[in-house]
Amino acid sequence: MPRMAFVALVLGLTAALPATGAAQRPTRPTRVNTRVRVPRPVRASAAAPITIPYQRFVLKNGLTLLVHEDHKAPIVAVNIWYHVGSKNERPGRTGFAHLFEHLMFNGSEHFNDDYFQPFERIGATDQNGTTNEDRTNYFENVPTTALDIALWMESDRMGHLLGVIDTARVNE
Repeated sequence: MPRMAFVALVLGLTAALPATGAAQRPTRPTRVNTRVRVPRPVRASAAAPITIPYQRFVLKNGLTLLVHEDHKAPIVAVNIWYHVGSKNERPGRTGFAHLFEHLMFNGSEHFNDDYFQPFERIGATDQNGTTNEDRTNYFENVPTTALDIALWMESDRMGHLLGVIDTARVNE
């Protein structure tokens, strides 16, 4: 845009806007009984604590299961946490937690293929995994009718990974 056209546009917009503070007289506070009445600030009420009801189960093998039911939509969120992350690695020998996060997406002894495929076929959404200092987790949202498949896949990933890890898979 040529400079003159830009200046004309800015001047036109300025002229079209209503006059502001400089052209108007400042308003004074209302006086009552010779005291200035200042409106009190509105205090935010204390937020009610958020409570999410859930049931907690600890299985014989030590696995902790938290269950929260919400029947608004016919989906189930599955989120598996392993308390292993980079905090468990030695200085100079890092990246193993993240490596295993990726290896656990590449199959198990009973499903030796990409773990995204069966979840896509059953209509899963938001499927992924993450690793940080404290944990590695895997999560997916599946239709309620596919909960058994999601739990089977997660248990297979958890218990039957070592039989498929080899040099070729690590080098992928």
